[in-house]
Amino acid sequence: MDILIKPIVTEKLTAMAEKLNSYGFVVEKKANKLQIKKAVEDMYKVKVSSVNTMRYAGKAKSRFTKSGVISGKSPNTKRAVITLAAGETIDFYSNI
Repeated sequence: MDILIKPIVTEKLTAMAEKLNSYGFVVEKKANKLQIKKAVEDMYKVKVSSVNTMRYAGKAKSRFTKSGVISGKSPNTKRAVITLAAGETIDFYSNI
């Protein structure tokens, strides 16, 4: 089971990374905090001090087209905000 799906790079989380040393990830829905902590430490070789998780419900989407109304839903996701120990950083842009 791949626990970390992708990092979240937004203005708010970039500011949190600079100020609070916190980073966000979209994670597997069934993963717990201990599994997320171990996955981040193994992948990025850093020391994690805390993990906060939250579940987001998918939103209903609809649009009008020539053939009528198309309805759908964005997927449910689970996100984790990781706080690293002092002096640790993660560089998401190093492998571009």
